[in-house]
Amino acid sequence: MGQFDWFGSIRATPQAVAVLNDQPILFTILIIVLIAIILQVVLLWYIHFATLKPEQKVKKDKKPKKDAGKGGKPPAQR
Repeated sequence: MGQFDWFGSIRATPQAVAVLNDQPILFTILIIVLIAIILQVVLLWYIHFATLKPEQKVKKDKKPKKDAGKGGKPPAQR
């Protein structure tokens, strides 16, 4: 009974479970790589967000628009 036998319940092959039980450092490396990738994505998103020009940022209006409930058709021009 190894510490990675629970991988069998998520349909891992017996060979994969045996490798993880024999070399647990592989699982540690996998977790570290996944965390590093997630941190890089967050950093890239922050750089993208921080370097937006003011006209590219979406501003949220607190007031409802005046023509929002009038059917959507513009008034007839004279």
